[in-house]
Amino acid sequence: MGQFVLWQRVEGGLVLAAGLALFWQADGGWPWWLAIPVFFAPDLSFLAYAFGPRAGAIGYNLVHVYGFGLVLFAGGLAFSVPVLTVCGALFVAHAGFDRMLGYGLKSPEGFALTHLGRIGKGA
Repeated sequence: MGQFVLWQRVEGGLVLAAGLALFWQADGGWPWWLAIPVFFAPDLSFLAYAFGPRAGAIGYNLVHVYGFGLVLFAGGLAFSVPVLTVCGALFVAHAGFDRMLGYGLKSPEGFALTHLGRIGKGA
């Protein structure tokens, strides 16, 4: 693993921690267990791969960039919509979690090719 990939994985861990802190601070009044399925909801974007690798990469990357969760979070704050605030914080945390584990943004050439390198059996 190259040094720059290691730093991006460390950054992902920090973003995960920050996203979880934002979630707890936002206090949307949710029971803690509801945070678990919402945290993993961005992974439903894998369904876009049913339409091919290019559509899959677009669908996956759209919800796995830090900015997507940040826009939801900021929109929730700006418009006083707690559900958006909480979902945004959890989506940011999820993107950080994936980066921490080495799952980068996907290439249209295939799921296993990411901006952090290859994942899966061919890695």
